[in-house]
Amino acid sequence: MPKFDDRTEQRLMTDIMELLVTHYGAELSEEDLDYEIERVDQALTNARSSHLGQVRKSGEPYIFHPLRVAHLAARHWMDFPSIIAALLHDVVEDTPVTLADVQKKYGDEVALLVDGLTKVTSDIMTRDDLKKETYKKTLLVAIDDIRVLCLKFWDRIDNLRTIDALPQHKQKLIAEETRMIYVPLAQHLGMGYVATELESLSYSVLYPRRAKSYAQTISQQKVETEDFLRKVRARINNACEQQKLEVLIKNRWRPFSVVSSRSKQRGFSSLFTLEVQVNRIMDAYLFLGVLHGLFPSIPGKLRDHLNLSSQHGYQALKTTVQADEQRLRVEITTRKLARFNESGVLAPGFNFHHENFRDLIRSFMEGESAFDTEAMRLASATIQVYTPDGEIKTLPEGSSVLDFAFEIHDSLGLHARRGIINGRTRQLKTRLLDGDQIVVETSEKPGVLPKWLEWGVTPRARNSIRRYLRNKMKAS
Repeated sequence: MPKFDDRTEQRLMTDIMELLVTHYGAELSEEDLDYEIERVDQALTNARSSHLGQVRKSGEPYIFHPLRVAHLAARHWMDFPSIIAALLHDVVEDTPVTLADVQKKYGDEVALLVDGLTKVTSDIMTRDDLKKETYKKTLLVAIDDIRVLCLKFWDRIDNLRTIDALPQHKQKLIAEETRMIYVPLAQHLGMGYVATELESLSYSVLYPRRAKSYAQTISQQKVETEDFLRKVRARINNACEQQKLEVLIKNRWRPFSVVSSRSKQRGFSSLFTLEVQVNRIMDAYLFLGVLHGLFPSIPGKLRDHLNLSSQHGYQALKTTVQADEQRLRVEITTRKLARFNESGVLAPGFNFHHENFRDLIRSFMEGESAFDTEAMRLASATIQVYTPDGEIKTLPEGSSVLDFAFEIHDSLGLHARRGIINGRTRQLKTRLLDGDQIVVETSEKPGVLPKWLEWGVTPRARNSIRRYLRNKMKAS
């Protein structure tokens, strides 16, 4: 049972301050650093006084929720204004404090973040409409400031971790909403840890008996393979020392999901990954050679996502080896890329294409509904295809030639006639595969038909087709 006392609160706050100083201390002068630390400390004081006497459904003092959200944010490189917003994120919604109060005390930047995290309220709107408007509000702010969406992820993670006190039906609604909306959004931002954690927590709520059984299987596997893994790590470390290769080795057990639950019958090889971190990309390939020298590799299991990252930017070498009696999955990456793989857009130096994300969100906003959850789900799994010039385009899995054409330009989509995929002529409805190279042939006049709506899966393509058909009907 977690403790909710002054010592726990102080420990969380000390951790937050230490993380902020570690991540940002070198960038700021001593005077600026002291100023920012003082503002964070003041935000905690304001949050504590604002939530004084409030308790959550679980009975814990309310202040521990914003503290844990701020702690998660600080662990993943979020900055001083984000931490202040995390501490204050519920004061406008749940206390007499107004957004104007926050703005006056902490400025426009913090007020914008807090506003993006505050639910829409109305006496005349239905609960579903309020929920959709809240999504829309958060995403509109995220178009200009991605931090608000990241803060929403930490808020949701903590809510899911402490969801037991809510009624079952409400738990399931929150879990399903998380799975359909927030998991794909986290994937689009390259935030692998967040997407995995949100998905696992959601499925644990939706399938509690399966989750319990899965946890028991993992516990049993940990006991049964402890000696085996210790010997494997020792052999790897000895071989790396001979090569003067510095490595960090971590055990990673597969989090619970419906897919992992079904895979547990296959045992250790489907549940465990040995994660290896090195200092440089060159060292990753050197370690791969060392590993394959120790243990035979399984043919067809090598994937190189260091030179060409996988969907949503994941970067690592993946291989499977036969280590004595066990097949062993191994992922090799650098320490820097490991930060990218975990925290995505928040990790220092991560190359996030903000404009692509803004285009995606704008496409959802232009759709027929306030928030198209099906389109978001479709867009969560992606493929990478190529233009004739070799430019990479990232599209949702299941995209057609037509989707590709609209991704290039609306005009190309409207005038598309057929496609040439890897040198072979194909219809516009043909589904693309990862790695395809596509040329789009066009007509002089647009040939848009209603059935094109069945061929396109991307919000951009579907919205453009709808607009064209609507305008054509008005003109006739």
